Amino acid sequence: MLRRELGLGGAVGVGLGAIIGAGIFVVIGVAAGIAGPALIAGLAVAAGVAICNALSSAELAARYPTSGGTYEYGYELVHPLAGFSAGWMFLTSKLAAGGTVGLGFGFYLSRFFPSLDPRVAGIAAVVLLTGANLLGIRKAGRLNLAIVAVTVSTLVVFVAMGLPHIDVANLAPIDPGAVLPAAALLFFSYTGYARLATLAEEVHEPKVTIPRAIIISLGIAVALYGFVAVVALGTLGAARMGRSDAPLEAAARLFGGTGLAQLIVVGATTAMLGVLLSQILGISRMMLAMSRRGDLPKLLGHIAERNQIPSTAIILTGAIIGLLVAVGTLKLAASAASFTILLYYSITNIAALRMAPEDKRFSPWIARAGLASCLVLALSLDVQTFAIGIGVLAVGVLGRFWLRRK
Repeated sequence: MLRRELGLGGAVGVGLGAIIGAGIFVVIGVAAGIAGPALIAGLAVAAGVAICNALSSAELAARYPTSGGTYEYGYELVHPLAGFSAGWMFLTSKLAAGGTVGLGFGFYLSRFFPSLDPRVAGIAAVVLLTGANLLGIRKAGRLNLAIVAVTVSTLVVFVAMGLPHIDVANLAPIDPGAVLPAAALLFFSYTGYARLATLAEEVHEPKVTIPRAIIISLGIAVALYGFVAVVALGTLGAARMGRSDAPLEAAARLFGGTGLAQLIVVGATTAMLGVLLSQILGISRMMLAMSRRGDLPKLLGHIAERNQIPSTAIILTGAIIGLLVAVGTLKLAASAASFTILLYYSITNIAALRMAPEDKRFSPWIARAGLASCLVLALSLDVQTFAIGIGVLAVGVLGRFWLRRK
């Protein structure tokens, strides 16, 4: 067993650190290029889907407070193959998202150091945060809280200074056909709260703490994302956002000058660090849970005696994310992450629907709405992304079959 060293504050910090990152600082620009002024509607749809899924996750976490999240829920309530599929999709989506975040960190840091290669900077960040995770959950949690405080403060300043400069002409016209593709791409920006369920063995009173932390962290993120998106789109415009690798920094420079732009760069770099830190936390705990059931090699279930952490899984997680930073592309990583996490939450909602009536905290219509929304958004993605997602899932299922036969 792992040590229980996180309280509600630390858990909310992990949730916010996992959510507020590449989605709002980087992927929002990609989505604006695809959707134009429909960006805001897409963000709202993605938020609605995320809220339904978060409530399903919260009631499941209260009933099954153990590492693994939907991997465990799928095993217990649906079918072992569904549980494995959820775990495998979590790993692939969060690893892909880790690559996106690492690239985003490098792009933003290069604003301060133009001669710095963004990929080199991203890999260096992965190495440092892997080391921080190896120090234990308590120290990693404290570092995360400090990072989150800086990130949220910079976004609040961005919103406060940008609201008076919004040009409402930039918020229209809205193409209804662009809303769902934008929502599918932006959905994964909200889904960091899933990390909390994978840390259930390290949280005090997980049956109470994890559901509360999920709801609080997502509520804060939805409100903050909405204001930031309106300011960025209303001041910079969709076309310029789509052409920029750092859309918030470009918007800040437009209405706040160099000083505000540099402040946003600071917030973006700390946001990427926070997400990377929580990615390594969550992925390594999922590897631990899957190794316990024999769905991944037993070596990944090794617990270091000194500080009770899955050290082998942490090191492997850092190595894979570092490789993705070195060779990945931003749009492909974001799209692949969106597809796999949508299927992951589909299984979450199916598991919530299979819960005993006395264990449920919310109406079954919430899980039904979450399931239907996830499937619709998954089908709205382009054929290439869909095919890559199915291929990744097939590789995982075949690998599981081979591992169990062996």
